[in-house]
Amino acid sequence: MADQALYRTGSVEQHGPREGGRTSTPFASLIAVLATLIGLVLLAWTILFVTKGRFLKSTFERYASRSAEREVRVAGDFKLYLNPIDIKFLAEGLTITNPRWAKERYFLKSKLIDSKIETIPLIFGKRRADWLMFVNGELDLAWSPDGKQNTWTLGKPSGEPFELPDIKRALIQGTRIRYTDPRLRLFANVGIDTVRAQDTRFAQDIRFAGNGTLRERPFTLSGSLMSPNETASGGRNRFRMHAEGYQTVLDVSGTLPGATRIEGVPLDFRLRGYNLARAFDFLGVAVPDTRAYRLRSTLTRQEGEWRFRRLRGVFGESDLAGWVTVGMPDNRLKLDAALATNTLDIIDAGPFIGYDPERLDATGGSVTRAQGGRILPDAPLRVEAISRFDADVKWTVRRVRADALPAISNIDLTLDLDRRLLKLSPLTFDLERGHVSADVSINARRAAVFTDMDLRLSPTPMGRLLKGFGVEESGTTGTVKARVNLAGPGDSIREWLGNSNGRIAIILPQGSLWSRNVQLSELDIGTFVWKMWEKRLKEPVQINCGLIAFTVRGGIAAADPILIDTKKNVILGRGGFSFKNEALDLRLRADGKKFSLFSAQSPVGIVGQFASPKLDVISPQLVARGAAGVGLAAVASPLAGILAFVDIGDAESAACGPVLAGARATAQREKDGDPRDDVGRGTTAKSESGKRSPEAKQKQRKKFLGIF
Repeated sequence: MADQALYRTGSVEQHGPREGGRTSTPFASLIAVLATLIGLVLLAWTILFVTKGRFLKSTFERYASRSAEREVRVAGDFKLYLNPIDIKFLAEGLTITNPRWAKERYFLKSKLIDSKIETIPLIFGKRRADWLMFVNGELDLAWSPDGKQNTWTLGKPSGEPFELPDIKRALIQGTRIRYTDPRLRLFANVGIDTVRAQDTRFAQDIRFAGNGTLRERPFTLSGSLMSPNETASGGRNRFRMHAEGYQTVLDVSGTLPGATRIEGVPLDFRLRGYNLARAFDFLGVAVPDTRAYRLRSTLTRQEGEWRFRRLRGVFGESDLAGWVTVGMPDNRLKLDAALATNTLDIIDAGPFIGYDPERLDATGGSVTRAQGGRILPDAPLRVEAISRFDADVKWTVRRVRADALPAISNIDLTLDLDRRLLKLSPLTFDLERGHVSADVSINARRAAVFTDMDLRLSPTPMGRLLKGFGVEESGTTGTVKARVNLAGPGDSIREWLGNSNGRIAIILPQGSLWSRNVQLSELDIGTFVWKMWEKRLKEPVQINCGLIAFTVRGGIAAADPILIDTKKNVILGRGGFSFKNEALDLRLRADGKKFSLFSAQSPVGIVGQFASPKLDVISPQLVARGAAGVGLAAVASPLAGILAFVDIGDAESAACGPVLAGARATAQREKDGDPRDDVGRGTTAKSESGKRSPEAKQKQRKKFLGIF
């Protein structure tokens, strides 16, 4: 039994190792497979290292040509192997052809390319090279005429922007790079060369210089990558670039961790010139024209964006600060910015709405001289340029310097451009003690650019707003509010206004105004002379309500209505003006509510052009009344001549409800509720001859009989 037990025990001991051997077989197989793979890799590595991969030349040409959909050829020596884990690539006489649409036959030609490429980043789609030697090369970077393809995107045609590979160290000799963009009408030809080392020192300078044209205007550029000796061991590189052309000067400098490593590196960026819009032409971005400018910022490329931070500078006599970002989300250029100006000179604001900055400078800021006697700017919107990018810009201005105009301050502008639809909303600013808010939409998606503007002025003290026109605050308590709503086609302000439809309304709530100003406008000679003798020119005159409104059709604005009700008079207006030719033709007349001697009672004309309005005081009607007075004096007596200038005071007070609501002429009422017959769309019921309608005559007869 013991022997059997021992036998069984021994049997158990004998079977134990066999079972253990069976369980370790898969692990051993895995080890064997890995060892085989490693051995094969080492064998392949050894073969490649010993042969330098020269036998792969034809294979490389075949697969590279298929992948690039271009012909790729190596005329001389070829090497492709791992050293030790990074890829070593050398090719003599490498050529890559261009697409058929390109003018040049070859995208790339070189006598020698020698490089060491990091393998692991390449697996994840990043192009990094520890070393690049490029000798006697030519590189043709060109966009197709429609901007949908380029020469550097190999394989399936696309329009991706050009990105430099990340290169730590480089030695470039006798190489030229051409860049062409037909959309921008931009061509550049740049030569790159390395200053050779002296004795045992490594090459110090990679220098480049070249020239080109932008929109048929020449420019030059130059610069260098100054690499100290320690660059060979992964040191840093001092970079500088200088470019001039199109009245623009650009300087960029900084320190790079590698020959082309600019990601996340802050660079000193300086830009100056005669017009900032010309500098942005390099990006294909349309910005408003400016006067001479000087800007400085920190420039950083990060996460696919160019970021201009700590921006500061001046344009004309105005300052500018903030930040700007230029990116390519969804492969479309996008401009984001937040800008701030402490003081904006009114002359510097002119180019933003279409005035030529060069003409403004030449004329000392005179708009009319710059526009050949016109006021409305006619610079066209650059529709083609704004179609190439989007924008989101915020700009604040603390104050506007304009001595001859009402004080403008606290401008807050938000600009949004989305595929040819430009919105300025909200656009707000303070005007004296009032506030202006506006919403502007410029739609360039339509066949004809269409602009819609809605501008609103909150109640503003009239004395402050009109002080530049002789109205003083002392004795003036009246306020004014307004709304302008215009829409129409046109690619310039002048063309848009000349085709616009809409309404303009200026409302005068109850208040007072210096009597001198009111009496002059009413031409009530008797009252004015009487008060002048009594030295009561500054006695306030009460305004009950007033409305100066125009209906605009096809760029022609007709009074609808002009109606101002004061304590003693009702001022009526007719006529209008034209945005098409900037002509003015308005007639204002004051009817007295009370009996007055020596009242002219004839229309006062405002005629001429926007740039040079004229006051037509001596009207034919006034001359006729003067002649009648002379005739009466000759026939009867001098006292009878006065009768020609008597105003019996028959004007009907206005109902202020429709006036303050900005209603059209057809909705205006007299104080007793009857429809007014003396206002109309562009006319008044009382004509220039002074004749009233039959209804008005009937009222006049009743009032005449009531007085006498």
